[in-house]
Amino acid sequence: MALETYGNCLSCLLVPLALWSIVVNILLYFPNGKALHAASYQLPNHEWYFEGICFSGVMILILSVILIILECSVFYRCCQSESCNKTYRSFISIVLALLGIAFSGYSCIIFTLHLIQGPFCNSSSGWNYIFKDAAGGYLTDYPAWSKCTEPANIVEWNIILLSILIALSGLQLIICILKVAAELKRTLCGTYSVFVQAGIL
Repeated sequence: MALETYGNCLSCLLVPLALWSIVVNILLYFPNGKALHAASYQLPNHEWYFEGICFSGVMILILSVILIILECSVFYRCCQSESCNKTYRSFISIVLALLGIAFSGYSCIIFTLHLIQGPFCNSSSGWNYIFKDAAGGYLTDYPAWSKCTEPANIVEWNIILLSILIALSGLQLIICILKVAAELKRTLCGTYSVFVQAGIL
């Protein structure tokens, strides 16, 4: 019962997470709050693909809005029985939540890989991913951060923002999984009610 009760609130939680994900992703384009490097295309390749903004941001936001609409009592009745109507709504919600799992899971993996790869910065050897062969070891090798001379403090900027994005997409993933579990329970109970009303059992 508790899982079903809180299931209706889960979709609303996705909205601020998606909005924050979009904001933090945009900040990645402006190291230290400056647009100089974005204007000169001196940013990591993954940022130009808009993966974070698209999947953990816009797509999750669209899914959450649709899920909220489905949970409204004014939703269009697809069949005469109220139990049948709720069952179909739950089925659609499950499909959307599964898409949410795919989008947020993909984003979480991508953010983690980019965090391990390290920032795109200028060093004595020019603009490159100087930590790409460190397998994430640079994260605790603070003296090595000084190898990145430009943009200033890019390593810290990269680590903080990507860590936030990993946390946001991870929360989205957990919420979508809980949403699937809640809707599955609701669908099974609703299906049982439909069978009873139809005289199948």
